[in-house]
Amino acid sequence: MQVKDIPQIAQLSTPEKILFLEDLWDEISKDEDNIPVPESHVKELEARYNDFKSNPGSLLSLEELQNRINKRK
Repeated sequence: MQVKDIPQIAQLSTPEKILFLEDLWDEISKDEDNIPVPESHVKELEARYNDFKSNPGSLLSLEELQNRINKRK
């Protein structure tokens, strides 16, 4: 299904579409148990958690993280 298939949504302004999307996501997230999580995501989270357990002091400070983000802009 695409937005063009539902004329009422297609006619909304961008801010209205954003609000609609937020409301839709809130509705979907009420049923968390039925939201599939790809196996690749599970593996990535496990790898990151294991890395954290092995090297707990290797995390970035908030300032370091912000500096890295700003450098990419």
